[in-house]
Amino acid sequence: MSELDDLKKAEIVQMILEKKTEIALEKLSEFYRVETPHIVVGTIKKKRRTVYAVYVVAEKKIYASNSDIFYNPFVILHEYYHHIRSKLGKHRGSERHANMYAKEFIDSYNKMAKLFNQ
Repeated sequence: MSELDDLKKAEIVQMILEKKTEIALEKLSEFYRVETPHIVVGTIKKKRRTVYAVYVVAEKKIYASNSDIFYNPFVILHEYYHHIRSKLGKHRGSERHANMYAKEFIDSYNKMAKLFNQ
């Protein structure tokens, strides 16, 4: 499978920052050829005070603890990583790998912002 380039990753981050989180997830899901997860502001039992967001595999849903988190690219991409890992089985499932996946997008966004602001 091919990888997203820096510009595409930066565009995904920009969409989330522009409060187009659902569209960003649709674009990512098209790329990975998986069903788009639902995303809602809310919590689940036992996770209410311990996490900013969580992906529930059985529901194919990302729960963001509040509206600020709903538009936080790092957190959303971290949870999306868990979604694609559960669908494709090609990604390692640790929190560290989810963090690295999200960081790649943030780094690409920062790289593109620097290029365009020169």
